[in-house]
Amino acid sequence: MSAYPHLWLRNIDHENYPMRLAEIATQLNSDNAAGLGLPPLIMVTDSVRLPDPASVALHLPNGSAILLRDYDLAERDTLAVRLANIARQRGLKLLIAGDAHLAIRVNATGVHFPENQISEVRRWRYRKNWLITVAAHSRSALSAAARCGANAALLSPIFSTDSHPDAPVLGANGFSLLADRAGLPVYGLGGISNINAHRLLTTPAVGIAAIGAFIG
Repeated sequence: MSAYPHLWLRNIDHENYPMRLAEIATQLNSDNAAGLGLPPLIMVTDSVRLPDPASVALHLPNGSAILLRDYDLAERDTLAVRLANIARQRGLKLLIAGDAHLAIRVNATGVHFPENQISEVRRWRYRKNWLITVAAHSRSALSAAARCGANAALLSPIFSTDSHPDAPVLGANGFSLLADRAGLPVYGLGGISNINAHRLLTTPAVGIAAIGAFIG
């Protein structure tokens, strides 16, 4: 059986991938989030676009994070356990989206809440050593996240995405306008790739969250 069950994995240069993206994320983190303990790079799972997240996670740089989204995945608990094991072995952080109880069961680093669940942050923000992030698409969502005590927000979409090609995008300038006054650290998410990630270097982004950038 092939070591890479998905053909796209065979095309990845595992000696360097994803260092280009990771280097930019690390620079952003150093410039805008020094001492906060936030991961520079977050790989967001997507069962359709990224069908084997565990294989990609094995090659993430130390200190990166995995965000298990895939809310409706039938084998979500099993995948959470597998990713938690990889995270421990590789020095990664694991965030479970929308399910704090699952995060506790697999001893994840923390939890991520979608925009419509930002108020849940208040319930969990005092859990010791937990990292809590939220999704945000507007100034009001960022404000709510800051008031509730989230550690960081993932603001999107910055660039056009394959999943929502016609959705309005913030662009680097629009992202900066919102992130500058957010009141909490903000990651860039949406359409970020090795080709355009450098455009974030002039923004207050504390790191990069991505899906498509990990698709070979």
